[in-house]
Amino acid sequence: MEQVIDHVAAEVAHGPSPTLIKDLLVFLIAAGILVPAMRFIRIPTVIAFMVAGLALGPFALGRLAQDMPVLEYFSISSPEAALPFAELGVLFLLFLLGVEFSFDRLWALRRVVVGAGGLQAGISAIAIAGVGFAFGLDLPVAMILGLALALSSTAIVMQVLVESKRAAKPVGRATLGVLLFQDILVAPILIFVGFAAMKSEANMAGVLIDALVRGLIAIGVIYVIGRFALGRVFHLAAISGGRDFLMALTLLTVVGAAAITYSAGLSLALGAFLAGLLVGETEFKHQTEVDLEPFKGLLLGLFFMTVGMSLNLPDIAGNILWVMAALIALVAVKVAIAYAACRFFAGPHTLSIEAALLLAPAGEFAFVVLTAAQAGRAIPTDVATFASAVAGLSMLLTPMLGHYGRRLAMQSKTQPGPLPPQMDASELTDHIILAGYGRVGQSIARLLAEEEAAILALDREPDKIRMAREAGIHAYVADAARPEFLRAAGIHTASMLIVTVDDAARAEQMVRAALELRPDLTILARAHDGDHMVRLSSAGADYVVPEAIESGLQMVRIALEVFGYDTETVRARIAQARDEEYRRA
Repeated sequence: MEQVIDHVAAEVAHGPSPTLIKDLLVFLIAAGILVPAMRFIRIPTVIAFMVAGLALGPFALGRLAQDMPVLEYFSISSPEAALPFAELGVLFLLFLLGVEFSFDRLWALRRVVVGAGGLQAGISAIAIAGVGFAFGLDLPVAMILGLALALSSTAIVMQVLVESKRAAKPVGRATLGVLLFQDILVAPILIFVGFAAMKSEANMAGVLIDALVRGLIAIGVIYVIGRFALGRVFHLAAISGGRDFLMALTLLTVVGAAAITYSAGLSLALGAFLAGLLVGETEFKHQTEVDLEPFKGLLLGLFFMTVGMSLNLPDIAGNILWVMAALIALVAVKVAIAYAACRFFAGPHTLSIEAALLLAPAGEFAFVVLTAAQAGRAIPTDVATFASAVAGLSMLLTPMLGHYGRRLAMQSKTQPGPLPPQMDASELTDHIILAGYGRVGQSIARLLAEEEAAILALDREPDKIRMAREAGIHAYVADAARPEFLRAAGIHTASMLIVTVDDAARAEQMVRAALELRPDLTILARAHDGDHMVRLSSAGADYVVPEAIESGLQMVRIALEVFGYDTETVRARIAQARDEEYRRA
């Protein structure tokens, strides 16, 4: 890191060098021409950037340029100069993910973060270290390899999920939970590598406790600043200077939070994610998303190119059989462990298999660990080079494994059949009671079923119940406004009640009847307009969606798009208008 900073400082002091300008042009050609061309033939964006980096890097065209100087103009000569900007892309990605989350949703993931994340990282490190030790490596060397290869690439995995629009779905939340735990492990792993390099007899437990305390203090500082100062400062910037000052303040928030966690020994990405959580609690949430999205995409592309440039093709070619064998073994072992961890703590088979394949490859943190260990002579150079090749190739496989995981999950997913007539619905647990199976209810049931949610539909019309059962939905002819039917539907063990009926009076009766039986039940209800929304909220519904407001917003969205507004701007303005309309209602 210090060498990179010194390099950038030297460039600033003496002006941009011709090499730096040439590298910038090569990157822009790759981002503006090569990657779109590969996207045209359906190559995923992440792979396209990594392949471009591999081809234009120092071990491909850069190496051939030694014999053919003309190729120097088509290769990147100084990959290390791009590292600070590449890291910014990762920070923006994690920041925007944090903006989409909330502290409540993060707290809901605590079982996944600690349980699945801890089990996946711990067992993977032990298994990989065991294999290395069996092949004759010293125990400290094997442990460093295990820790380096056990973790996954937060940037690549989350970008794959974002591109496939699955980051906010259960598999995205579960995967992010595991990745967050891995980010927390950064400090302890680097401390261990430092001790292995020094071969010190010092008290490692004391150092770890000190790192834990510093990490908690850093997180506490970010939380306090975000809770008590961030909103006010953003508001002041908006009043004083508008969008330009807001952009500067957003960049300060991202980089500042990352610097705080980095100074405490934690990862930069963790600080950016926490900053995103805090900004997401303010009214400037959508503005920051729109402002940062273009920068995030371009800088992330630069990051993926640096990953491709790190692949040493001559070394890989010289040990191709061993590298491929190690790559297959790494993916197989980590898939099995990640699947078991997610199955125990995160969700069903379909979610677990998709998450496991995404988490199986190694991550960029492997290069950090191996570089630190090699600098401290804690690991032989040939072992570090070999492990780096395996890690880089595995990262290149991440998008393909993610796509394969989605296909396996879709093939494994089967819709539940109708309940047997004699089965007591009250035996269900953590299910969603859907009151009304009309047009709206059918859409809700279909989308929830795709996410493997357990649904029990109630409606007074037998034809609608027959349709629900034909679609594989558990359904009964019943009036959800009557307490006896709600008891039979298992309201005391349900996770949520969704009311979609057209009759406004019956909808209120359903809400009141459900809360009399289960005061803590979460209720989502459909309203016709603002007045109906107020009545349902007064009856006790937690969330109410008024059709009139949503229809108006959709019409405005179409109108703005016809006028020529870009998609991100329209999305931000509609989100802001929705918040204002709901507050008025």
